[in-house]
Amino acid sequence: MEEHVSSLRKFVAPEFIFGPSALKKCAEYVKNFGAERILLVSDDGVTKAGWTGKVEAALREAGVVYELFLDVSPNPRADEVMKGADYYSRAKCDMLLSVGGGSPIDCAKGIGIVVSNHRHILDFEGVDNVPIPMPPLLCIPTTAGSSADVSQFAIILDADTSSKIAIVSKGVVPDISLIDPETTHTMDQALSAETGLDALTHAIEAYVSNAASAMTDMHALEAIRYLCRYLPTVIQKPQDIDARAGVMMGSLLAGLAFSNASLGLVHSMAHALGGVFDLPHGLCNALLLEHVVAFNFEAVPDRYRVIASLLTGKELSRESQNVVLELLTDALVRLRRSVRLGETFGVPKVDAAMIRMLSQRAMSDVCMVTNPRPVKREDIEGIYGCIF
Repeated sequence: MEEHVSSLRKFVAPEFIFGPSALKKCAEYVKNFGAERILLVSDDGVTKAGWTGKVEAALREAGVVYELFLDVSPNPRADEVMKGADYYSRAKCDMLLSVGGGSPIDCAKGIGIVVSNHRHILDFEGVDNVPIPMPPLLCIPTTAGSSADVSQFAIILDADTSSKIAIVSKGVVPDISLIDPETTHTMDQALSAETGLDALTHAIEAYVSNAASAMTDMHALEAIRYLCRYLPTVIQKPQDIDARAGVMMGSLLAGLAFSNASLGLVHSMAHALGGVFDLPHGLCNALLLEHVVAFNFEAVPDRYRVIASLLTGKELSRESQNVVLELLTDALVRLRRSVRLGETFGVPKVDAAMIRMLSQRAMSDVCMVTNPRPVKREDIEGIYGCIF
């Protein structure tokens, strides 16, 4: 996997502002785009936490005209995207602003894709299938994990088939993200843990991806350092703003890494699980990660050795591969337990037929392309069998 730094590479990222009170700059940046009427996309949870209202107040004070769209589920549905696109067009909006976690942001991306390309959102599944860029999109993330605010990914649920589709295109990279760590202090313990381990999975999968580069490696490894240092503190001291900022920084760096190196088997399997059982995405990643690491290890052991050193804080250059793998998987399990995530998905008993169906869906997921080790359906069935 190693490459010369002179290799031809592409790296995409939006403009972003990071730090306390970044949210308050939203009206200023909307005006910079010259928008006359924006569609503010959020959800009920973020609204109850007070962040949607803060953005609305800032917009009203600056005289910015906006419409509000809150019909977004935790795993955003295709019909919600289409409803939002219709609302955007009827209201004659010319810009999108999303405040929330990955769900409102992905929904806003989907709305932007549809209003620019005039087709159903499910038509854009895959890589580089968005011919016309979406309208300007400003994001204000309120969770530290999805990194949807800086990525070229949008994940949408097809409720008719209970499957998640991945849309990957530089045309869906937001124009600007206002990353305010203060917005994350209203997350409860479970959401903080799930989104934090989602970010860690982004960083690990990006680092071992067969599309990794010197640019993505730098962001992935630094993300792991931040997350290992600050995520346990966030769970123990949820109001510690420095810890919240550290996890938010880790999420940002992980997002820049995976947006440009893509992901792998963990996400392919998590997308299948989330589509069928409507589970929290971060929880799926957290419970799959140690098993996929064990499966992938032989393909890129030197890369996993670096990750193991970061997670354990130990110099492991002289240890055997078996020892490194054992230390790495143990560290992942201990980290998951330290942030108080459970051991199971809490779904009804899953039979062999369901495992086969889940495995087939995972095999067709776009993230599978960049997994470091070739995968067969039987391999995935074995991993699902372990976790169920």
